[in-house]
Amino acid sequence: MTDPRALYHATIVDHDRNPRHEGPLPNATHSATLDNPMCGDTVTMCFVVTDGVITDAAFEARGCALSRAGASIATTRAIGSTPAALVELAETLDRFVSSPPDAPMPPNLGELEAFAGVRAFKSRRTCACLAFRALTSALT
Repeated sequence: MTDPRALYHATIVDHDRNPRHEGPLPNATHSATLDNPMCGDTVTMCFVVTDGVITDAAFEARGCALSRAGASIATTRAIGSTPAALVELAETLDRFVSSPPDAPMPPNLGELEAFAGVRAFKSRRTCACLAFRALTSALT
């Protein structure tokens, strides 16, 4: 059996305990809220898109370390990105966490490589991708 500690890479713990861009974003131009009824996680992703570029991002989340860390990492990657590039990153993350544990890492994941341990725990994949699914809903 795979060790559950593999889920909690230091990057995930850091983003959960010290989230970046957490809180309301009153001037958001795009937002979406999604939940994971299997474990009770809820994530709201908010963005300000100006001239085709994300100029600000924030999240509000209630849930496990994986979903909160995903939201924090998503907001750090969002600022300065285009909506299309961020949605493409969300799709890459979804494919990555659904791949076999020994599959090669896609390029350009950056801190999202911390979710490699999720590949061995099918029930936790939704937690890791929840914020990215919410941002896809907000930005498309």
